[in-house]
Amino acid sequence: MVDINRSAFEGWTHDASILPIKAFPHWQHKFTRDGALLQKRWKLWHRGDFLAQTQTVLDQISSQGPVGSGDVGTQEKRGDGGWWDWHPSKTALEYLWRTGRIAVTRREGFRKIYDLVENVIPNAYLHQHPSPDDSTDWACRSALQAMGFATEKEIAEFCDFVTILDVTRWLALRQAEGEILWIHVEAADGTSRLRAIFTRLRAIFTQDWERLQTPLAFAPRVRILSPFDPALRNRQRAQELFGFSYRTEVFVPVAKRVYGYYVFPMLEGDKLIGRIEVKTNRTNRTLDISGIWPEATTSLTPARKARIQAKLTRLCGLAGCEGVSGLEVLARA
Repeated sequence: MVDINRSAFEGWTHDASILPIKAFPHWQHKFTRDGALLQKRWKLWHRGDFLAQTQTVLDQISSQGPVGSGDVGTQEKRGDGGWWDWHPSKTALEYLWRTGRIAVTRREGFRKIYDLVENVIPNAYLHQHPSPDDSTDWACRSALQAMGFATEKEIAEFCDFVTILDVTRWLALRQAEGEILWIHVEAADGTSRLRAIFTRLRAIFTQDWERLQTPLAFAPRVRILSPFDPALRNRQRAQELFGFSYRTEVFVPVAKRVYGYYVFPMLEGDKLIGRIEVKTNRTNRTLDISGIWPEATTSLTPARKARIQAKLTRLCGLAGCEGVSGLEVLARA
């Protein structure tokens, strides 16, 4: 039975993301576009003919109900179990999700559980079919509202929904109507995107210009961000605007890591002040600090350390832990 109160769905932007359910009608254009791209790309990346398994997977879900990747293709040969070791039916399952034939109905830990899309998405959204122009307007407008100001490339990459050409056309129309202004933005190092002949400006909604003349108020508390936070997803933009060079080292060999396996950026007010590696110890029910690396321009004063500790204490509740372990790592930093 479909949950008519479902407020979000899981879709693919730059990665698996939680999106508001009202975005689903627009996402159907992305399903169509991604289908052609994935057929070409995944034939090279994955073993076997996954397209031949799509109907088999759909039939299994129809007859047996929701499935995870371990429930399909049980007779197919597996490899070493790596992240991208996808047997044909596993690839078919992901392909059907990325093209809108099935949807994630829930997660069991990290494991996605899929069902037919009509069993997950409420009819009010499933049967809406906005035009391509309406969906382009929605995508560009949503991205620019979220970022405040952006280049064509940044808007296009925000949800990986439209092309740069789509964005360029949309911005030209909005500028002609007076809805868009073009500005140059000073970077963290004091330089500007205004570059002689090669002028690269950022777009902003005209109605936001006056409001942004006054700096926004912010709380001085420390926040620990996900490595996939939208503020950091575009690494080049984050480095330009915040002076913060960051990359996820999950897939970097241990010997080549600069920091650690899963290191979180720390935001204090409007500045990114460093990195911290914490992990959940399920046995002891503690949040363990493995390391902390302040930026060169950041001093970990007693007051700042207290704010970091306060954030870690709040994070305990989210992680289902009872306390923080390894505070001596913070104390020595």
